Amino acid sequence: MDALTDTGLAKFQQQGSAQIHPVILSGGAGTRLWPLSRAAYPKQLLPLVSERTLLQETAARNLTDVGFASPLLICNEEHRFLVDDQLRQVSIAPQAILLEPHARNTGPAIAAAALWLLMRDPDALMLVQPSDHLIADPSAFHRAVMQGLAAAQAGRLVTFGVKPTRPDTGYGYIHAGQPLAGADGVLEVDRFVEKPDLDTARRFLDSGAFYWNSGIFLLSARSYLDELGRINPAMLDCCERAIQAGHEDLAFFRLDGAAFAEAPSLSIDHAVMEHTARAAVVPVDMAWSDVGSWHALRGIGHADGDGNVLLGDVLAQDVKNSYIRSEGKLVAAVGVDNVVVVATDDAVLVADADSAAKVSGLVTALRKRNRTEPDQHTTGYRPWGSYRTVDAGARFQVKRITVKPGAKLSLQKHYHRAEHWVVVHGTAMVQRGEERMLVRENESVYIPIGTEHRLENPGKVPLQLIEVQSGPYLGEDDIVRIEDTYGRV
Repeated sequence: MDALTDTGLAKFQQQGSAQIHPVILSGGAGTRLWPLSRAAYPKQLLPLVSERTLLQETAARNLTDVGFASPLLICNEEHRFLVDDQLRQVSIAPQAILLEPHARNTGPAIAAAALWLLMRDPDALMLVQPSDHLIADPSAFHRAVMQGLAAAQAGRLVTFGVKPTRPDTGYGYIHAGQPLAGADGVLEVDRFVEKPDLDTARRFLDSGAFYWNSGIFLLSARSYLDELGRINPAMLDCCERAIQAGHEDLAFFRLDGAAFAEAPSLSIDHAVMEHTARAAVVPVDMAWSDVGSWHALRGIGHADGDGNVLLGDVLAQDVKNSYIRSEGKLVAAVGVDNVVVVATDDAVLVADADSAAKVSGLVTALRKRNRTEPDQHTTGYRPWGSYRTVDAGARFQVKRITVKPGAKLSLQKHYHRAEHWVVVHGTAMVQRGEERMLVRENESVYIPIGTEHRLENPGKVPLQLIEVQSGPYLGEDDIVRIEDTYGRV
């Protein structure tokens, strides 16, 4: 823990001040980092800049001995088990994980978090952070939080403005005003500016009065809701009903779907910050990036003498200023400059580095063609483990299945397919109709169409098996769950 956290936050706690609750937003899809980031497994769940995922890095950034409570997560309900599992991997126990039944942007998500916290801490301060940003200097981040603390306690809605290092057109900007009385290092907000063109961005940089909008906020939960109720009462009403009609589900809290769906889909900037007189900004230089594009990742990575960032099985000859990444197969490049190449097992992206931010348009075009690649990897993740499609054709599909120790799939049946399981590592407990049997390595079992069945790993090592499906229809929706440990029936 850095010295500022040791002194500033300790003093903050001794004064009996409200506790800071990290609120981590994990609802994004990261389409500009396709084909690595996809809707079912977006960028915050990927280890893009270290051995830990961006979500894990964000959660770990808030681990301090004093001052910060355990984090509160808000995520897409489809990612709930992945988020929970990743936090467990780094031994972080959240206060709760709120599940968004519909994507309604950050305004409603933060309102739901504020309402949930106020039922438990009437003086709660929220440190709101996206789950998919990089902060390479967490000590500077902690110092900025302490600078904004008094203003937030006084009811100001504090945001953090990153000192710009270049005229970037990919970020929104904050125009800072005069220093805020009684709060050293905190400035009034004159206005928020949408992503500018290049000439405007250059003027912003030269003026010294503009900062990149980091999307990180320090807010009193009560102050945020008061301003939301004044500026956008319909959104607050929807979120209140979503919390009141919500319910616990295993380790999660489910917001009510019908009420939350009615909330206007607005960012916190559009819902509140651009319309309030309470906005304040703390300028900070904390080596921040929103990791929003392949171009940004190239800037973060460790480049070789030719300006290349090469990751995975890559062979490059006479290549300069490029980002080339392979998630498996060999990628060989010769005589190219300023390109991005990203290869997964089912898709390859090739782009001029200066056009890499336009990848979202490719994703939209693929969706219009009803392609699965924008949303699904060949590996699918489930609370019990994962499966990977190895091969598929007319009336057959082959998958490699991994089941965590102690985990089990749902009791289920299929109307259109039979399955043949071959155990290659570990031991499986198989329920087939009324039978229960142990299936060991190099043994197999056949599951006929329509037969109730269940797969379980009773051992202490991951269970791996090959599944061969056969039948007229092999979609994942041909699963009739009868009983499920994870509440998915």
